[in-house]
Amino acid sequence: MFVSTGFASRLFTAAMLLALAACSTTDIASVEEPPAAPMTGQTNDPAPGFETVSAGSEEDFILNVGRRIYFAQDSARLDSVAMATLDSQAAWLARNPNWLIKLQGFADDSGSEAKMKTLSQQRADAAMAYLVSKGVDARRMWAKGYGNDREVRDCTERSCKVQNRRVVTNLRAQRDEV
Repeated sequence: MFVSTGFASRLFTAAMLLALAACSTTDIASVEEPPAAPMTGQTNDPAPGFETVSAGSEEDFILNVGRRIYFAQDSARLDSVAMATLDSQAAWLARNPNWLIKLQGFADDSGSEAKMKTLSQQRADAAMAYLVSKGVDARRMWAKGYGNDREVRDCTERSCKVQNRRVVTNLRAQRDEV
């Protein structure tokens, strides 16, 4: 089984923190924790630890809207799942007009590095065009294709490679370099 070094490092860190917590001499009964939000068993219950996420914040966008869309191999066509995510992004951006967005396209497909760079730009441009069609001002957005740079996972299986065929919507307070 393949385990990435980043995952192994996080796993080791978590194990060390648990070991340190077990050695603590603090009387657990004397430590007061803030009351947790009541769980009602409903789909929209806040996730534990995220009860205080502010509406309109970057955390709100990531947790409640979603910032990634995915593509079929060698394609920049938006499927129904990608369009649903972009619809949610457009609605959120309409409610939060102070945010700008950078659309970052990525590719992990067949072909040359130049082809992947072009395809990743086409993916970012497709997402931007769709958001414009849903009423988001084009001046609030910019798109950049990165090709196969910044892979989520380095792998050969089809089910894994699809994670690298994506556009990520990143919120910005001000425009940065494309």
